[in-house]
Amino acid sequence: MKEFIEISNQIVSLTNDWEKNLKQLSEETISEKRNIQNRTIKQIVGHLVDSASNNTHRVIHLQYRKSPLEYPNYATFGNNDKWIAIQNYQNENWENLVNLWKYSMNHFAHIIQNVNPEKLNNVWLAGADEKVTLKEMIEYFLPHFKLHLIEIEDLINR
Repeated sequence: MKEFIEISNQIVSLTNDWEKNLKQLSEETISEKRNIQNRTIKQIVGHLVDSASNNTHRVIHLQYRKSPLEYPNYATFGNNDKWIAIQNYQNENWENLVNLWKYSMNHFAHIIQNVNPEKLNNVWLAGADEKVTLKEMIEYFLPHFKLHLIEIEDLINR
């Protein structure tokens, strides 16, 4: 979809720019430094994989299921940290994790270019008092992605 080409292109561009740098980081840098949420770079990258995966599912469900969509919000009540722990990103092979992150981001970028424009106002019930349209969900992904890249950059430079 033309409306999201710029978002998609930025996701792909950022991913390509960051991939090589991430793979060159030392084990100490990716495993020991922690952000304000007590996450390492490995865990932040894992969280971004989860974010791409969960957003992929929501974007797809919002195009064929009844609106408003009732679908779990994996981030509610700190559950995203449970996802990080259960999948044990801290001990994941770094090159495999970076590759998974790259392919997840590129796939999400592909998906948003193919959204049915007639479905953009479909609503996801993200919480008790929180409704998010498909359009808003897609538009929010890039700022969320950039926020975590800034966190990673801060940890690298620390």
